[in-house]
Amino acid sequence: MPKVLVSDKLSETAVQIFRDRGVEVDYLPDLGKDKEKLAEVIGQYDGLAIRSATKVTAKLLEHATNLKVIGRAGIGVDNVDIPAASKKGVIVMNTPFGNSVTTAEHAIALMFAVARQLPEASVSTHEGKWEKNRFMGVEVFNKTLGIIGAGNIGSIVIDRALGLKMKVLAYDPFLSEERAKELGVKKVELDELLAKADFITLHVPLTEKTRNILSRENLAKTKKGVRIVNAARGGLIDEEALAELLKSGHVAGAALDVFATEPATESPLFGLPNVVVTPHLGASTTEAQENVALQVAEQMSDYLLTGAVQNALNMPSVTAEEAATMGPWLKLAGHLGTFIGQMTDEPIKAINVLYDGSVAEMNLKALNAAVIAGVMKATNPDVNMVSAPVMAAERGVQLQTTTQAKTGVFDGYIKVTMVTDKRERSIAGTVFSDGKPRFIQIRGINVDAEIGAHMLYTRNKDVPGVIGALGMTLGDLGVNIANFTLGRTHAGDDAIAILYLDEAMAPETVEALRATGKFLQVRPLQFEV
Repeated sequence: MPKVLVSDKLSETAVQIFRDRGVEVDYLPDLGKDKEKLAEVIGQYDGLAIRSATKVTAKLLEHATNLKVIGRAGIGVDNVDIPAASKKGVIVMNTPFGNSVTTAEHAIALMFAVARQLPEASVSTHEGKWEKNRFMGVEVFNKTLGIIGAGNIGSIVIDRALGLKMKVLAYDPFLSEERAKELGVKKVELDELLAKADFITLHVPLTEKTRNILSRENLAKTKKGVRIVNAARGGLIDEEALAELLKSGHVAGAALDVFATEPATESPLFGLPNVVVTPHLGASTTEAQENVALQVAEQMSDYLLTGAVQNALNMPSVTAEEAATMGPWLKLAGHLGTFIGQMTDEPIKAINVLYDGSVAEMNLKALNAAVIAGVMKATNPDVNMVSAPVMAAERGVQLQTTTQAKTGVFDGYIKVTMVTDKRERSIAGTVFSDGKPRFIQIRGINVDAEIGAHMLYTRNKDVPGVIGALGMTLGDLGVNIANFTLGRTHAGDDAIAILYLDEAMAPETVEALRATGKFLQVRPLQFEV
């Protein structure tokens, strides 16, 4: 009988799920706070169920001689050393969708609170005042709500807002027109949303693309009198700029549950009138905490008893027999998706995957999930092979898979084609005999490119002087090139270069390359290798 330790507070119902399924469980909810004691006993257990109090470090994992799975009741896994767990062969699971309704409802609650100045009115009335004329609010009925991010939580907010008879505009690079129609919203570019929305609410993860998405510049583009809600992630809004616009009256109100620095003990927004702030309560409801606890108990039990894997952050959904053969191909599939995702700034309509030769006989569901996860990581770094297909489906992205017998010199290869309203973009790769993935074709141009953590892609007209300008510019800025691959179709046509760099490229370097006027495209790329 497998044995699980619950070292944080989980509901009794969740603990009972383990017992009912035939899993022995020790419920010690305060043990996670005692690092030394936890290290003493962890070797007895096959599974560890946690929330946020237990810190699963590399040092702790050294003592986890029998551990097979860690289950986090919730989405955040900052308290788990995932690379160390992977090296130990320990699966790390989370429950990415258990808090969705709760977080969406909190955003709606914040919208109402800032629309009617409820917190200030409550404090005033508690003080014995009766300032009825002071707190003049606005209706949400018939107002325009701008949603930035129409994924799992954003789509729930959309549903609730439509029920309130609001008009909804949505900005999401992955939202297709078909999905927008299904949701009942108008898909727009960010500038249009900023100009027209009476309320703006954010529902995107914090990535390099979304950081300060409501920057000083973008906040200045908003409609006068706008009210802004953020229950997603800190760092999406320039808080200093927002405070200035609130003081000037351009922004009528703001409600924030998250901040760039947390715990937020000070902020330029604190103390301002008609600013509602809460201490990251998005997931804090009884129902949400119960849901994630029940889900993690079900997932861990399924894995320990049947081998089924759900919501794993560090393991593909494949059998042990498949893993030995598929491992390099799964990595390649992820790299191909990552390339496509980072090269694309437009809504993706479809992802077409061609499997040729030996790889066509493998577990295509897992390979497809790896491709989609790679694509989606460009906008959501927390995505995994289980949640990525769900997120893609929510955005109306169509997946088409084709297989064929061996057609070329390679024993097998994978080709991924991304389709948007404006273009198609493709990349192909294979796994060499050394087990290392390689890119073999980009935009129909044959290449042989190793894959590194930090890379640079450029495209230019095939004319003299471009490569010299590339090398000279990078050299002048102190960028070291570890490897270099060139490709073209015909003389005078487009040519591409793939550079394998020692470190990530600074934005200033990218701008310097673009400023030469030699390149049609310059794109720094990052890969998990």
